[in-house]
Amino acid sequence: MNERSRDVFRAVVESYLENGDPVGSRTLTRSLNEKVSAATVRNVMQDLEYLGLLDSPHTSAGRIPTQMGLRMFVDGLLEVGDLDAEDRQKIDETLGADRFGVGDMLDRVGAALSGVTHGASLVLSPKHEAEIRHIEFVTLGHDRALVVLVFSDGHVENRLFKPPPGQTPSSMREAANFLNSLIEGRTLSDVRGVIQEEIKSRQQQIDVLARDMIKSGLAVWEAEDTDAARLIVRGRANLLSEKGAADELDRIRNLFDDLERKRDIEEFLQLTEDGEGVRIFIGSENKLFSISGSYLVVSPYMNADRKIIGAVGVIGPTRLNYGRIVPIVDYTAQLVGKLFSDRS
Repeated sequence: MNERSRDVFRAVVESYLENGDPVGSRTLTRSLNEKVSAATVRNVMQDLEYLGLLDSPHTSAGRIPTQMGLRMFVDGLLEVGDLDAEDRQKIDETLGADRFGVGDMLDRVGAALSGVTHGASLVLSPKHEAEIRHIEFVTLGHDRALVVLVFSDGHVENRLFKPPPGQTPSSMREAANFLNSLIEGRTLSDVRGVIQEEIKSRQQQIDVLARDMIKSGLAVWEAEDTDAARLIVRGRANLLSEKGAADELDRIRNLFDDLERKRDIEEFLQLTEDGEGVRIFIGSENKLFSISGSYLVVSPYMNADRKIIGAVGVIGPTRLNYGRIVPIVDYTAQLVGKLFSDRS
């Protein structure tokens, strides 16, 4: 494109991102630095439409950028400014207190991102691959118990579950002792297969109640310690409250239904393995967002060894302010990485 085409294209996209309405040639003539006629601008817009960068929703309407046009704008013309001081303060205030566990911290990350950006946030929590040091079962009542895992790096996690009927303090101790005899030097993913084999080979040595307790305790971890469970979604209402046509709201609802059912989450997980830095996915460029036409701005975060361990991102309508969202996501990812590095 020549300079005039770039100016017209940039003006159309920036106006669309600001208000979501099609842009007409008369409107553009008032905003362009170069004084040109509406007819000239109209011809340029027709050329841009022929190139697939603009589209006209209706015959008599102005133009809006296509997904290809938005991609070209993001890659070549987007101007990303510094993080706004007010946005930085809100994020710092929300995440600054490091007195909570990892789950609480990441939940606050999601709340901060959705609150500051007015979009919906996705936070991918890291897998915990440290070796297990100790397992304990704690009774909380006749129908409630807690399985507690202490890792070699000092990290502690617990899960609430319903124990098999008839459990006694003795059977719970036996179950914990059996597990602790097997876990030394092993991670949680290593332990699962080993325990199943040991239960089969030592059935005569293990009390029936203890065996049931072990299986129940492991079942709650297998149900929750999955890749899908690592994805935290916050701020759904921000998108549902966006003014738009009924079919647009239906597409957004479908997107969140898929997220809640953890469909196609591997698409999001894969993003964390493609290198550091902020990435922008628009509409059909990502399988997860192809139906809703939404966008995703995502950035991985790293631990003290500079290894990517998770990601933070924001979902929104395609016309949101990319220039503002990118530094927010980038700063949040760096802050989360620093918090994990400080913990380790």
